[in-house]
Amino acid sequence: MDKNTIKEYVRDIFIILIGNTFMAIAYSKWMVPNEIINGGTTSISMILNKVLSVPLLYLSNGLTLLLLITCYIFLGKDNFSKSIFGSLFYITLFSLFYSLPFSLHVNVVLDVLLASIFIGIGYYCCIIVNGSTVGIDVVALIMHKKNNNINIAKTISKINMIVLFVGLIVYGVKSIIVGMVFTFIYSRILDYFLKCDPLKVSKAI
Repeated sequence: MDKNTIKEYVRDIFIILIGNTFMAIAYSKWMVPNEIINGGTTSISMILNKVLSVPLLYLSNGLTLLLLITCYIFLGKDNFSKSIFGSLFYITLFSLFYSLPFSLHVNVVLDVLLASIFIGIGYYCCIIVNGSTVGIDVVALIMHKKNNNINIAKTISKINMIVLFVGLIVYGVKSIIVGMVFTFIYSRILDYFLKCDPLKVSKAI
């Protein structure tokens, strides 16, 4: 690779790491403590944790690794090479933040708003440089790859909603309603960032 290609690759990896830092904080310190089911892999892990009594970190990290394999198969080596850095970084940070005995909780309303902003930014940072958070966005990216007319943010939102309805049985109405509000807010934030691309690095969207 020439110097410009290496420089661009390093920049993309850095943006992905920043995105996963935002997401790790949001999920470990706002989403999980408030038992908010939003439809992502962490939410799926929370549901399975209640049903199977398997430790949350095992489920979350296991699902992330499974989606990483899916990413390699369907989205190609470029996406995979960037996503593997992000996924390993996310697994490490989520495990760290989840285990540390400090809280960022203020109240449910403010927590949801902050989590929405953080996760919207996190998804944007990964997607815009042809990477992935190695979450349910992998499914949306695969669908988008097959059909460019498919809106990534809206597809992620729809998948979220499916998981929300499954989680209704386990976590009850309150968690689901809050999760739906969260999903609506962060998907709009993500859609806004993808359209205006404030970092001006869009290559694949």
